[in-house]
Amino acid sequence: MPVPQWKPRNTVRAQALRRQATPAERELWRHISRSQLGVRFSCQMPVGPFFADFLCRELKLVIELDGLSHDLEPERDASRNRWMAREGYTVLRFANADVFANMEGVVTAIRLAVERQRASRLAHP
Repeated sequence: MPVPQWKPRNTVRAQALRRQATPAERELWRHISRSQLGVRFSCQMPVGPFFADFLCRELKLVIELDGLSHDLEPERDASRNRWMAREGYTVLRFANADVFANMEGVVTAIRLAVERQRASRLAHP
């Protein structure tokens, strides 16, 4: 059996992104950290060539918060979403404004996605 190839991750960049978290990222983190939704999320995690704002490794669930820069480059996000889907990740995107205006709705959407991902994993182990 071949030995798996170890791939270094850009943890220095991930740490810098965590320190530079946006107010929306910090606010959402308060609601999804410490396994509050029954799964563990990590923030600013390397996923292939990208960094996920929040990642649940167990369910391959990525949460992205989009600010003004995402409005300026929608094709970049679309390309990223396609790559993530090919690799088996589900991506949820929320506008920063939604985090502040409707945190309950954002957390509910994440909770429902967690439930769907779990049910899918149970149906297709």
